[in-house]
Amino acid sequence: MSLIKRDTPRVIKFTPNINPYAYGSVMAEFGNTKVHITASVQESVPPFLKGKGQGWLTAEYSMLPSSTHTRSERERKGPSGRTQEIQRLIGRSLRSIVDMTKLGERTIMLDCDVIVADGGTRTTSISGSYVALEMAIRRLMKEGLLKENPIKEGLCAISIGINSKDEVIADLNYEEDSTCGTDMNIVMTSSGKFVEVQGTAEKEPFSMAHLNALLECAQTALKVVIKEQRLVLDSLK
Repeated sequence: MSLIKRDTPRVIKFTPNINPYAYGSVMAEFGNTKVHITASVQESVPPFLKGKGQGWLTAEYSMLPSSTHTRSERERKGPSGRTQEIQRLIGRSLRSIVDMTKLGERTIMLDCDVIVADGGTRTTSISGSYVALEMAIRRLMKEGLLKENPIKEGLCAISIGINSKDEVIADLNYEEDSTCGTDMNIVMTSSGKFVEVQGTAEKEPFSMAHLNALLECAQTALKVVIKEQRLVLDSLK
């Protein structure tokens, strides 16, 4: 059985209300990774939902040019394949915990901009987006635009991997992520249900014992994430 080296995430910090114009905003930090997240509200829905009495939620993700070790070009011609994949992951993860019929015919857009990338940018974006979404929903309810809270439960995410020493590590930084033979991104609800499990063996295939160890380690780490999310949201009441 694999040794769990670290089943708690790096230092987590959610700084709310960083943008005065967004319905919800937060700087999500996992270790050195920092993602600026805003939730905007549009009183309309995509054409395929018009007249159906339900809302929509979607996300966009980008990395600032100097967020990594070497400057990356801005995606002026449209999002890359990697960016599109991450945007879809964030969007569908959040939609899994929202009752769209209670949202009304409006769209909530989550914008995730990576300021510093030190591993786990997509999972940090998901965990932070949930906080921004909660803030946006609270404001909509306060303004009388929503009668019921459409959020069914909380949502969080974490990266996790197995290194060459057969050790399971939660919340990978860049160096750990680049050297792990197996790595995963786990998205989970606050009640412990899995929304998404993305796992890849970069080198040697992993066993069922390794898979179970990864999931168990992720569940333990995500309890810490949920606690930090609740602390910041409770402080805003």
